[in-house]
Order: sequence, then structure tokens, then C-alpha cells
Amino acid sequence: MTQVTKLWPLLTATHRYDKSISTWQRNQGVMIEAPILAYLIETSHGRILYDVGCDYAKIAEPSLRERWYGDFPMGAPRMSEEQRLPAHFARLGLTPADIDLVFLGHLHFDHAGGLCEVCGAEVHVHAAELQAAKAQADDAYFVDDFAGDYNWKVQTGEYDLLPGVRAINTPGHTAGHMSLLIELPKGAPIILAGDAADLTENIEQEIAPGSLWQDREDLAIDSIRKLKALANETGAELWPNHDMAFFKRLRQFPEFHA
Repeated sequence: MTQVTKLWPLLTATHRYDKSISTWQRNQGVMIEAPILAYLIETSHGRILYDVGCDYAKIAEPSLRERWYGDFPMGAPRMSEEQRLPAHFARLGLTPADIDLVFLGHLHFDHAGGLCEVCGAEVHVHAAELQAAKAQADDAYFVDDFAGDYNWKVQTGEYDLLPGVRAINTPGHTAGHMSLLIELPKGAPIILAGDAADLTENIEQEIAPGSLWQDREDLAIDSIRKLKALANETGAELWPNHDMAFFKRLRQFPEFHA
């Protein structure tokens, strides 16, 4: 039986960029507004955070913004104080110390930058992902984001974080990308695709994300098909990760899914 009790999607920032960043070799010149999300999972044995958004200081402080985003092709996201993780936690009567486990789908800046806000928690990441990030496999890895003294729990395969929360290998976008299957106490399970599928059309049309590890479109499409098959097998809803229209249809914080 699942130990999950509640799931909150958290809007941590927004980012305007060329749609081709989300759709492999198509939609150049089309601009989209994308949510940058984290997901707080409350269970009967602690709290899990899937992804942590951006490092606020790198966006808010002019010298850091210039250093990290000055020449970055996507530019900087927009992020307010109210969108920082501690502000979300405070609205629930929590602090960063109440987060027991951070599960990182991958280590790009918009998914791992907020690690500095949740120091002390276990941090789960795939071994191939950590290796690729440290090798700077692409320019979306900001080495400063994951260079701190974190409590790493490096993983190599699929596993249950606890009953009702399962890590799913979905490489392609990055070397060690991971998605998450969550069984809620009521209703259908939810699969957080992460950046295996930015947009609904990535899922429906089986389009690879626009940024790929070693241009491995085949890996990315295999991961999308794997998630679709898992959703069909389990009756789960498959959630894309950077689709603003989809996000707006979800229950908005502090409402939750249960």
C-alpha cells in the first residue's frame, strides 16, 4: 500500500525560450513560456522533493546573473522571492529541515540549482547523471549548483524510494535522467516525466526533447514510449514538465493532489 498522502506541484520560476529547446529539431523561432517546477510529496514516513528549481541568487544578484546567464543562450528565468522553496514550505508551516529526501530527475540548472535551499536532506541522483554533470556534458549544467557538501545517495537503477514512489530510468534528455511514479491514496497514480517530456506534444507525438545527451534521439523516444507504456499498464496520468497550459490545469498551490 502506498505511503504517499499528498502531492503539491510547486511553481518555482518561469522561463521564456525558443520552443525548439523542448522539441527536437522543430519549432525554431516559436517562443513559449515554460513553468519551472518542483514537486513536494508528503508521505507517512517523511517528505520527498522531486527537483528543486533554480538557484535564486544566480538570478537575483547582478554579478552572479552576469556570470551564469550573461552568455547563456536561453537567458535567465524569472524568479521571485515568493517562488523560492522556503517560501512555499513556509506557507505549509514547514522549513527546509522538514524535507527528508531530494530526488533529482537530472542536474540541469533549472532542476538542481535550488539544492542550496534544502541542505541536510538525502539527495538521490543517477550515477550516470552525476558523471555527465561533472564532465559538463552540456552548457545547462552549472557546476556550482551541485558542488556543495551534499548528502549524495548515488543510484544506478530503478528502485522504490518507499512504498508508492518508484524511480524510473528515462535517459535521453540527459545521460541519467530519472522520472518518478507516484501512487496516490485515491484515484490514478501520477508519473512525473521530468524533462523526458517537456510538453504534452512530446508525449502525444513522441517527439524527443530539444536538448539531448550525445544527440541520442533514439534513447529519448524510447524513454517516452516506456513512460506511455507504464502509464497504460498502471492507469497513471503522465505529466509533462514544462508545459504551461498543462500546469495551469493542475491544482494550484497550496491545493494538493491526493
